[in-house]
Parts: sequence; structure tokens; C-alpha cells
Amino acid sequence: MSAQNTRRIGGILGALLVAGLVITAVVSVANNVLAADSRMVTAAAPAGDAWLNNLKGKHRQLFDAPTTNDGIPLIHVLNFYDTYNKAFNAPDADINGVLTFYGFTTLYGLNDATWEKYKLGEFLKTNDPKTNAPTIVNPWRTTPVILGMTLPQASIESLQKRGATFILCNNSLGLFADMVAKARGLQTEAVMADFKANILPGVTLVPGMVVAIEQAQKRGLTYHRQ
Repeated sequence: MSAQNTRRIGGILGALLVAGLVITAVVSVANNVLAADSRMVTAAAPAGDAWLNNLKGKHRQLFDAPTTNDGIPLIHVLNFYDTYNKAFNAPDADINGVLTFYGFTTLYGLNDATWEKYKLGEFLKTNDPKTNAPTIVNPWRTTPVILGMTLPQASIESLQKRGATFILCNNSLGLFADMVAKARGLQTEAVMADFKANILPGVTLVPGMVVAIEQAQKRGLTYHRQ
């Protein structure tokens, strides 16, 4: 082998060695970054699926409601219970209906005091059907008006008494806290803290609805899109 070829091969091998060292270093840095990201995600987002452990009924369905749709999601949950009662002789204890609060239904998971304090009826352009003025109470809590009818049996509180579960998305709540804060000239962190302190009794805050829906399906709940 000539001296020229020997030098050429040596140069190629040297370049490959350097490239290998560079690739090893890049992979090592990438792995460290991914490990750090994983730790941050784990610390920031707890599992948040304890609410699923209480769903022990034979008939379990999640009603996915990112929009209010004039209160129809409440009717669907009511019908879920009533139909199993009447057509299948199933008691409420055997039924688990789950309704989501996120997207445009997010603020329906908060109490009347919060609706009045932050003028959420005005913010959401939701009027009281009796006064035609922006509502100052959560319209779904006790006496929702659906299809022109006042239906207390379809209210959040009435459905809760029958065993229905309501879950509220933390991510969506944060988004709306920011929007309400900007609209009212307030600090987002303060509004978010106030929102969390005034979630309706019995409503469960979950880290993110996209994950909660997946977890529910993994646990065997059927799915009903609203």
C-alpha cells in the first residue's frame, strides 16, 4: 500500500472517529434534556385520575361537552339515568354519568358568587331568560332553562344527587382565568386562585381534559360526544 493511500485511509478513519464522538456527545445531551423534561412534566402534572376509582356502576358513560349547546348536555345525562331506570330497571346506584367542563363549558364549573363577581354572564354573553340581562348566577347549577323549559331535574345539583360526576379541566380554567383577568384589568394568578377556590362542590378539577377522556376510555367508560 502506498504512503498516499495510507494517509488517505488514516484521514477517513480519523474523520469517522471524530464524527462518532460528536454523535455520542449529541445523543448524551439530548438524553439529558429529555430526562429533565420528563421530570418537569411529572412534577407539574400529577395523575389526577382518583375520580375514576369512584365509578363502580354497571353502566358508565362520559359525556364530552366542550360547548354548552343550549344545555342539551345536561338533558343527555338526565336521559342516561332515566332511560336505564325505566327501560332496564337499573337503579341510580348502577349508573355513572360523567359530564366534562372545558372549552366553552369551563366556567359552568364555578359557583354563583364567582359568576356575579367577575360578571361571567356578560363575559360569556349568556343572558338570564327571565330578565334578558347577563346572568349573575351559574345557569346550570339549580334551574337550567333548556329548549325554553326550566328543568331543575337536569341541573348540576340534581344530577349530582343521582350519582353523576362532573370534571373540570385545569388547563382550560387557566386559559379562561387569563382571558377574564385581561377583560377585567386583573392579575391572572389572582383570578386563577380565586377560580380554584370557588369550584362548585363535588366538581373535580383534573389536570387536562384530553388526558381525562383517555383515562376514562381505558377504564371502560363509553363515550358520548355532545
